[in-house]
Amino acid sequence: MVRPCFLVIDREFPGSISTRKLVIETAKFNVITAYSAHEALETLTQFPAIHGVVMDAEIHGLSCAELTAQLKKIKPGIPIIVISAPGDAECSAADLQVESLDPRKLLEALKKLNPEAVAAIEAQEERLNIKKK
Repeated sequence: MVRPCFLVIDREFPGSISTRKLVIETAKFNVITAYSAHEALETLTQFPAIHGVVMDAEIHGLSCAELTAQLKKIKPGIPIIVISAPGDAECSAADLQVESLDPRKLLEALKKLNPEAVAAIEAQEERLNIKKK
């Protein structure tokens, strides 16, 4: 089983790591993190086997629409989920927009993009639980 790997583009805060990265890893997906538009573009170029992008709508360096367009130039068809605060402008270039900071909404969106992988991860988790008993 190959677990999906996501590029998370998040705002950087001193002394912290991306909470979105932690949420996604809790769901047993792999994550590579970038903290600026420029870093995200370089990362996707270096690691093209990424299954999708999760990005903050207000990332430093480029507008949401510009960054989305450039990411899709590097890897056409890559699904991009944009997370925005309720009431923020829509990023129409994104495949999905989650207007909530609720981690459950992000996980629901990721599961919709990768139903086969989610089923395989859940089956593996079940097998591990049975062996544990």
